[in-house]
Amino acid sequence: MVESIINLDYTLFRLFNTPWPGGDEIMWAVSGNFWWLPLYALLIWEMWKRSEKKRGRLALMLAMIGLCVAGTDIISSRLIKPSIQRFRPSHSIELRDQVHVITPSGWEHPYRGGRYGFVSSHAANYAGVAVLVGLFLGGSWLWGLLAWSLVIGYSRVYLGVHFPLDIAGGMILGAFWGYVHWRVFKKITSVTAEP
Repeated sequence: MVESIINLDYTLFRLFNTPWPGGDEIMWAVSGNFWWLPLYALLIWEMWKRSEKKRGRLALMLAMIGLCVAGTDIISSRLIKPSIQRFRPSHSIELRDQVHVITPSGWEHPYRGGRYGFVSSHAANYAGVAVLVGLFLGGSWLWGLLAWSLVIGYSRVYLGVHFPLDIAGGMILGAFWGYVHWRVFKKITSVTAEP
């Protein structure tokens, strides 16, 4: 069973790591933060409106997002990766010469990421934000933000620094942690007077 899952993971990796015209530049941008600044500004504006323009409520939402990202990052990078020690494709002895990696503009060497990849911190962080902010905003925001986090997860496989299973594990961790923080937010706002 485990061997079948690993084989499927390798097969999917080879499929999603296949380069396409313009893909290197686009996926490098998608994987970074700068490109998403307008989206972050829009999300903060939407949360401000959803908070009925109450500064304390917006501050609590932003604090929950900060705690969620800090938590997913610590759990993925400091606990799971050192415990599991699954090499990234770009560091895998069997695969590293077959992996499509990119050398970003201005870099001397290809981008390979850290040594270990399970679970993906990118996937955990962005899925956590997607679930938490999607639940804050309601409606179709949740599904749109989950699709956004999935595109970022794909970028990590395309760049050769994660297997699909790394992304799936990170997204499950992030989604759970985002939901937990939403529940905490709901509890706090239900037992305290509105700021």
